[in-house]
Amino acid sequence: MPKKVEILSLERIFDRIFRINEIRFRHELFAGGMSDELVRLDFDRGDSVAAVVHRTDTNTLILIEQFRISAYYKDNGPGWLLELPAGVIDEGENSADAIRREIEEEIGYRTSYLQPIHTFYVSPGGTSERIILFYAQVNAAQRVTRGGGVKAEGEDIRVLEIPVAEAFRRMDTGKIMDAKTIIGLQWLRARQS
Repeated sequence: MPKKVEILSLERIFDRIFRINEIRFRHELFAGGMSDELVRLDFDRGDSVAAVVHRTDTNTLILIEQFRISAYYKDNGPGWLLELPAGVIDEGENSADAIRREIEEEIGYRTSYLQPIHTFYVSPGGTSERIILFYAQVNAAQRVTRGGGVKAEGEDIRVLEIPVAEAFRRMDTGKIMDAKTIIGLQWLRARQS
């Protein structure tokens, strides 16, 4: 299995809310030898977290709905997506603390039970972002705010509590189109089988 990679240059060509790096590299080929020099752009926004939030006292899932411009402006989707609570890991923050923060900001619960599910790449052909996916359990006593996101960050989040079977039905009928949410719901369905 090839393992050798030569990074010839790495240049940051954009640096605002996220970063775009231009990387020139060569890599070892499966057939042997090295590839020609390749140039790729990498969208670098850091890693993110998401959680399947299960309210165990009602056997419901707590999802969010929010507007996503990238799922709207090219006439390729509805814009408003049903998703798991999620967010970017802040610098110096670990993934467990990040998802606890996001759960409280977005849906208004404090959770004491977190189970890591999986870490996966969002779209490795163009971004280095990974999502660290968790399973979280909450109950009525752990609700501390209404949720809804951080207004100063432009978040306008609707909190939805949906029976587990209904969430699976929405996924199966294409009403849930977000990849991290589909992965999380598939994990939960396999776990309950």
